[in-house]
Amino acid sequence: MAGIAVRNPGAVAFGRHYGLTIATCLPADPQTKGGSEATVRIAKADLVPTAANLLPEYASFAGLEEACAAFCGQVNARPHRATRRVPAEMLAEERSRLHPVPAAPFTAVLGVTRKVDGLSMISFEGGRYSVPHQLAGQAVWARRHGDDVIVVHAGGSGPAEVARHPVTSPGSPSVQDAHYPPAPAGPAGRTPRGRTRAEAEFLAIGDGAGLWLAEAAAAGASRVRAKMTRAAQLARLHPAADVDRALGRAAAAGRFGEHDLDSILAHQATAASGQVTRAGEDKTLAQGTSGWAGLGGEVTR
Repeated sequence: MAGIAVRNPGAVAFGRHYGLTIATCLPADPQTKGGSEATVRIAKADLVPTAANLLPEYASFAGLEEACAAFCGQVNARPHRATRRVPAEMLAEERSRLHPVPAAPFTAVLGVTRKVDGLSMISFEGGRYSVPHQLAGQAVWARRHGDDVIVVHAGGSGPAEVARHPVTSPGSPSVQDAHYPPAPAGPAGRTPRGRTRAEAEFLAIGDGAGLWLAEAAAAGASRVRAKMTRAAQLARLHPAADVDRALGRAAAAGRFGEHDLDSILAHQATAASGQVTRAGEDKTLAQGTSGWAGLGGEVTR
């Protein structure tokens, strides 16, 4: 107005937060914006893919950022033509004369404010993105950075990044499983709990006992209560850890017969040395023919 630029209130607040003085450039005046023009010229000559550049294109915006960081490290590590000094070394001296940047960033830098809904999702530029479920109902900031969408939350220790997603399109929400807790067992889920002294004694054997009970009940095994009592008796005669391991193996193998637990315990005892028992040619579980000997005649084995 009347040749005076009216600045955006957000830009003024940004400069006040970081202790900066904002200078307004004049239109069509290269003297007031020479620094910006030089930056654009350097980027076009050394970073943006051209016919004379080494790279025809970048796979992503992150790749361009890496190229920028490598270029800055290259030019700042060699002596400047005017000062004859290395810029990186001069920057270390200048830091003592510069005011520190505030630890907490200005909120406008973090992006736009979004409220997390009950599904731990936010909407940003037409896309839907998940955030940690602990933030449901709270405010976060979202911004686009190259090919990613970054979500920031201001907690007790200051702003921190809580989610990062590749940019998605409307109708294709980006969801990360790590943002949600494990799914509950549901209304049909059951956890064994001892309601009687016998049940409590059986479940006290260990986790294998609870697994055995759940699998035996699901398989429709018979005489479950009697087998639980038998297991509790065996836990008094043998180490409870051995009985618990046998119950777990029985549940995994689906063995809920009358003497299955005894057989597994006996096998564990004989294989305690670490040698694996395998079937051989000298022994077999098949029924023999010795019973036919009493009938007379020659028996061929």
